[in-house]
Amino acid sequence: MKKKAIITISVMIAILVLCGIYLHYENTKLQVSNYNIINHNIPVDFNNYKIVQISDFHNNKSNALTNDLIKEIEKQKPNIIVLTGDLIDSNKIDIEVATDFIKNINNIAPIYFISGNHESNISSYPELKEQLEKNRVIVLDNKTEVLKINESEINLIGIDDPRMAHENFVSDSEIIKVELDNAKYNENKYSILLSHRPELFDTYAEKELDLILVGHAHGGQIRIPFIGGIVAPNQGFFPKYTSGIFEENKTTMVVSRGIGNSILPFRINNRPELVIVTLNNKL
Repeated sequence: MKKKAIITISVMIAILVLCGIYLHYENTKLQVSNYNIINHNIPVDFNNYKIVQISDFHNNKSNALTNDLIKEIEKQKPNIIVLTGDLIDSNKIDIEVATDFIKNINNIAPIYFISGNHESNISSYPELKEQLEKNRVIVLDNKTEVLKINESEINLIGIDDPRMAHENFVSDSEIIKVELDNAKYNENKYSILLSHRPELFDTYAEKELDLILVGHAHGGQIRIPFIGGIVAPNQGFFPKYTSGIFEENKTTMVVSRGIGNSILPFRINNRPELVIVTLNNKL
């Protein structure tokens, strides 16, 4: 074999190896994102109240990533942990993987869960829900939990993914409005909504909710610097809501890039993300 051909093959192999290392890093190395939410409607007793958000776990089977996730949650010492949908994956259902993960974090802080579109797609969702509740997870299916510190209270509202309604001729926005009405929360208190869908931000803002924690977009799967994500479910190409914080009038929304993958098995420039939200009354 000619020397030039050997060099070409060697370079190609080196490039493939480096690409493999990069993809492994991008899909298994956890990133922690911190958001400080300041609002004068947050009771002073809730200053420095810490919420850990986990979204789109998708039956993650990377032991390294899951172990790092558990260690980081322990390190953060949150007041509560919230799971904003797609804990499992409807294409590779494994309830045991999900429940094993929960068993490793349910002694850290109270856990609250809402469904995502993947939970809505499986017939075994009642079994998953039962297992979550057995492991002390509070399932907020169109319900409100009042969080209390001393005499102060805030609302934690959880709504099902709109696909759970199985309504073919009703918009997701209209379903969400009904679910929020069914949740029956005191609108005079600071309200945090756990939902799965970021594309419904206008609906959340219309209801004048204070803080929304969502996932679903997987960070746009492949992120381009200064542009953002390439594609997201229910948003299409170059979606608006894939990562970070968004504000409209009195409403703030935090979008998690999530932990796992689903239809596309990899991420690029878009590491798995653990979101930490800290509440404060003022600076």
